Formats: sequence, structure tokens, C-alpha cells
Amino acid sequence: MMTTEDISPLDLVIDNPAALLPEVEAALDTIRPWMITDGGNVRILELTQTGVLRLELEGACGSCPMSAMTMKAGVEEAIRRAVPAIIRVEAVNAVVAH
Repeated sequence: MMTTEDISPLDLVIDNPAALLPEVEAALDTIRPWMITDGGNVRILELTQTGVLRLELEGACGSCPMSAMTMKAGVEEAIRRAVPAIIRVEAVNAVVAH
């Protein structure tokens, strides 16, 4: 008998990713006020059937040196807590600190 421990993230297939988007938006709405206060926002670009969520950081958040931290500690944490089917969150325009 297969258990959840036997399933790798590579085996995950979300039949209808669009059905999860309202939950993702609700999770984003919990952190948007702070992003907006700093002149930024976040927009969903894509949610794949393999559980990868691609986002775009907008406004000041798109070019901020702290955007990678915002993604990891704020955005990704809020989304993964609310929507466990999402296994990875990527920002297509996050700035990597040097």
C-alpha cells in the first residue's frame, strides 16, 4: 500500500490548477497591504499542474534588493501555508542580492 511518504513532488499533478487560484489570491491578500505600503504588489503569472506558482513582483517590489527576502519570508510562506499543493513559488523578476 502506498502512503503519502511514498509520493514525491515529481509525482504530483494538479488536475485543475485554476481551481486553486482563488485560494492563492486570498493568501496574497494577507500580505499585499505591506507590499502596497512600500510601493509594490504581486501578480500571479502561472500555476502549473506540477504545483509551481510563478509570480511577478510589481512596482517597487520588482526592483528592490530585498525582493528575494520578501518572496521567501512573506509571499512563499503565506501561499504554502494556505495552499499546500503548491510545492514551489518563483518570482520571475526577483532581484538577487549580491
